[in-house]
Amino acid sequence: MQSTYDLDFYAWANTQAALLRSGRIDQADIEHIAEEIESMGKSELRELENRLARLFTHLLKWQFQPNRRSRSWTLTIKEQRRRLHRHLAQNPSLKAKLEQAVLDAYGDAILEAARETGLAEETFPPVCPFTIEQILNDEGPGDEPKAM
Repeated sequence: MQSTYDLDFYAWANTQAALLRSGRIDQADIEHIAEEIESMGKSELRELENRLARLFTHLLKWQFQPNRRSRSWTLTIKEQRRRLHRHLAQNPSLKAKLEQAVLDAYGDAILEAARETGLAEETFPPVCPFTIEQILNDEGPGDEPKAM
């Protein structure tokens, strides 16, 4: 027999929230609640990886296509750094996952940069050439990102 969790997630979530708020924990669907909380944590890590990949893609394009540098790339780099700072400030424990997230995101960025530039994947360094300090380097308004 399928539960409300399987049939109507919205209704299930609201029911579980009401049960928890009223202290009726013994009636709550603890197993599914735990799964959903874990899923939320994984979602925050995926967001970190996505932001890093987007930043790396633009940093690679910046580094390997200097003749195509544009204000749009500059602003995207600044935006992604701002979003990274904000995401890490809202989820400080993700800093412990940053090194692995950089490794995972960089591989994705190579593929995206190759697709967007038309350059071969082998053009780009196989290991992330950016330090954490360079990745999180705040650039002031109007400053161009430094080639790294």
